[in-house]
Amino acid sequence: MSQTEQEIIQIFKDSGALLEGHFVLRSGLHSGHFFQCAQVCQYLDKVTRLAEILVEHLKDYEATTVVGNAMGGLVIGQEVARQLNKRYIFLEKENDRLKLRRNFKFSPGEKILIIEDVITKGGRVFEAIDEIKAHGGNPVAVGVIVDRSAGKTQFEIPHHSLAELNFPTYEADKLPEEIKSIPTSKPGS
Repeated sequence: MSQTEQEIIQIFKDSGALLEGHFVLRSGLHSGHFFQCAQVCQYLDKVTRLAEILVEHLKDYEATTVVGNAMGGLVIGQEVARQLNKRYIFLEKENDRLKLRRNFKFSPGEKILIIEDVITKGGRVFEAIDEIKAHGGNPVAVGVIVDRSAGKTQFEIPHHSLAELNFPTYEADKLPEEIKSIPTSKPGS
């Protein structure tokens, strides 16, 4: 594990945001570990630090706008936009899909950075890419705090994560005994 990944994990531990138990992830997979980014986002000094690290990976894409995905990418997305001095908007859920709402618009070909807190399979990022393209934007890169797939999830555009971890995930019918005996929880990001 790199020094940066160790720092990220420590920020999550210090914030009480790295949970252990039996969790059902948005992907439908089960895990004994959960990253509850909302706990980190209570502490703006920690959000500032996470964004500082993420900005180093994203600053050269010449984007004009940063898009945060609701809910997990909202706070970190806004801070990344602030540090890059870029416009910030967000996508929000409508019928459990990310949508561009509130009269937000993209100029044709406008370069967009997508910010997300945690990915396992990248479902919300795929939705964001599709939604941005559908509205004329040009998604150029993705920034993620934690990639639970340990780098296996790939998008059609470059993505950068602060920590690539591989906490095991399981299909509902293939749970190990140590997790099966714990009641399930869906704490939200």
